[in-house]
Amino acid sequence: MHRFLFTALLGAAGLARADFTIPGYELVQTAPLETRLSNPDLRDAVAVWSELFDAAKTDIAIGQFYAVGKAGSAFDKVLARLTAAGRRGVKIRFLLDQKGVGLSDPATIAQLKAIPNLEMRVIDFNKLTGNGILHAKYLVVDGATAYVGSQNFDWRSFEHIHETGLRISDAKVAAQVQAVFEQDWRAQALSAQGLPVAPLNTKVAPADYAQNAFLLASPNAYNPAGVGDSESGLPALLAEATSEVRIQLLDYAPLSYGPNRTRPYYAVIDNALRAALGRGVKVKLMVSNWNTEAPALAYLKSLSLLPGIEIRIVTIPPAASGFIPFARVIHSKNMVIDGKLAWVGTSNWAGGYLDLSRNLEVVMRNEKMAQRLGALHEQTWNSAYAQPLDVNKHYPKPGKASPE
Repeated sequence: MHRFLFTALLGAAGLARADFTIPGYELVQTAPLETRLSNPDLRDAVAVWSELFDAAKTDIAIGQFYAVGKAGSAFDKVLARLTAAGRRGVKIRFLLDQKGVGLSDPATIAQLKAIPNLEMRVIDFNKLTGNGILHAKYLVVDGATAYVGSQNFDWRSFEHIHETGLRISDAKVAAQVQAVFEQDWRAQALSAQGLPVAPLNTKVAPADYAQNAFLLASPNAYNPAGVGDSESGLPALLAEATSEVRIQLLDYAPLSYGPNRTRPYYAVIDNALRAALGRGVKVKLMVSNWNTEAPALAYLKSLSLLPGIEIRIVTIPPAASGFIPFARVIHSKNMVIDGKLAWVGTSNWAGGYLDLSRNLEVVMRNEKMAQRLGALHEQTWNSAYAQPLDVNKHYPKPGKASPE
């Protein structure tokens, strides 16, 4: 796969910028400022979200973990376009997670609640599954166009974090994203009244993996009809791999985190990846430097010793303006299998995400999208920001919330 595949996709030099699309899907990227990771053929989320809000006629549905704005940031435009939609009569429903409220900026929450025609609800996914959160990051406009990706409703996700997402005009998948929102909106209403929320599925609801494009979601118990299960879907797709798998994540660990862990060792994904390596499949796994803390680092080092896998740690330099908490990191969650299948989602690959939390993953059997996503992976993989994992190295504690 050519490292600069996107130049060919743009055509001859001097042509106007062409946003990268396949029927029903546009690939969207946020490249951290002051890095060499931007791409001329990929629009950023500020432009795409603003366009979606401007196009809304009747309804906007938003599902997000938390909300943080900052005056003077590029995210101001997104908030302004959402406000304009509410002022012209568009009904806006905004669903946040209870745990995410503590991570949110009170001023941003107040700003959102002040938007005309906006109703905000807070869902406690922890009550539904025992240790889950609303971790998905998505929106749907007029039930017809959706966005699914790694961007949180956070100004940093639009300027200082590597993010990947999809603008979805595929009517079937957009409707499924809407159905997920409606399910969680109803679940919040029941839970707020102290009423039980009955599971929709007591058995695994697998997807039709032969489709050209389809939606997977978690947790399986609360997936609407027609939406496949992420936890069983990811291993099933990895089982198809015959030559190469490329993966980019914030973090990877066969572990579950949190106080109410039902299975601290979560090997579902790790077993599938090791099985692929056992078949001779080459794996290129790229994770953020946030993934170098114990005990996750020990598992990464163990995995790196297997034949056929390369693991690289990506460190994004601090911004020239100084330290920014919870920023300057790769946060994209995507995968390419054999240069033919593309996966763009919202889950970290660890316990608690594909089994207990609300997450969405879009799978596309499209060689053009797979190769473009693979080239995006290779861009960072071959950059100065990515370094091979060293099994003998003691990695310093990553700077997430403070310079220390």
